[in-house]
Amino acid sequence: MIAIVGHTAIDHLFRVPNLPGRHNSTYITEHTVYFGGGAANIAAGIAVLGERCRLISAVGSDFPGSDYDRWQKRLGIEQDFLVVAGARTATAYVFTDDAGDQETFFDWGASTAFARAEAPALDFVHMATADPEFNVQVARKSRFASFDPGQDLLCYSPEQLETILANIDILFSNNHEMDRMAAVLGIGRDDLVAAVPLVVTTRGAAGSALFLEGEVFPVPAVRVAAVDPTGAGDGYRAGFLTAYQKGCSPLDCCRVGAVVSSFVVEQAGTQTNLPTPARVLERFRKVFGEPGDELTEAWDAER
Repeated sequence: MIAIVGHTAIDHLFRVPNLPGRHNSTYITEHTVYFGGGAANIAAGIAVLGERCRLISAVGSDFPGSDYDRWQKRLGIEQDFLVVAGARTATAYVFTDDAGDQETFFDWGASTAFARAEAPALDFVHMATADPEFNVQVARKSRFASFDPGQDLLCYSPEQLETILANIDILFSNNHEMDRMAAVLGIGRDDLVAAVPLVVTTRGAAGSALFLEGEVFPVPAVRVAAVDPTGAGDGYRAGFLTAYQKGCSPLDCCRVGAVVSSFVVEQAGTQTNLPTPARVLERFRKVFGEPGDELTEAWDAER
């Protein structure tokens, strides 16, 4: 069982010709609405990959009985939810321009309830975007934990980041988040990498990098005709964590993450094109060759 802590949200995705910057405006060429939220995206990806998943999240009174609620139940996600009466489920407004650059505005809605909640002790947990103090509790209490700060990084104090980094086993981030965390903590990136046993940094079209035991292992991106980058990192984490739970090597976990991410970006919406194990294995073999025995034995047996 993999537990995921963080936001369940509704995604409003907008296409614009360009991100206009301060005091300027632009026009919207497309507006679509999808299921989202970093934690919920990861949980959905894990569930489609056939792994048991518990989603610890906060939702508004608009969520129970909704299409999103029914979708999660169909996937078999174990919902461990705070349902906040009178509140809206969190909402993300994501603007992507023709160059693929992106800006996100996030309305926490019911997710503010995390600040008043008591965190559980968990065996295997990934902390996605959520309330910083709640994640501090999770990190302290859990046996094995991974963390990605995402767009909520600006909410963390140096003390909260230091506590989480001292209590996690895996750190996921992109290049911008690595630089920002290092700046908040007043340290260099090398010191940040050295603070966690295993670090995975995603680099967009340049792929990702695994930092392990003083070495760096580059992982190329899986080339596809990308439609929308939203949710690519969540797909990566879903693939990585599922493979890690099956006992795969960290490098193969990164490769699985890259493969799952490639499916996500092929369609708009973070949960619209999540791959099954068979689809992941097929693409993995085309790009990276034969995976380790742990993955083939687990997933080939399910075909």
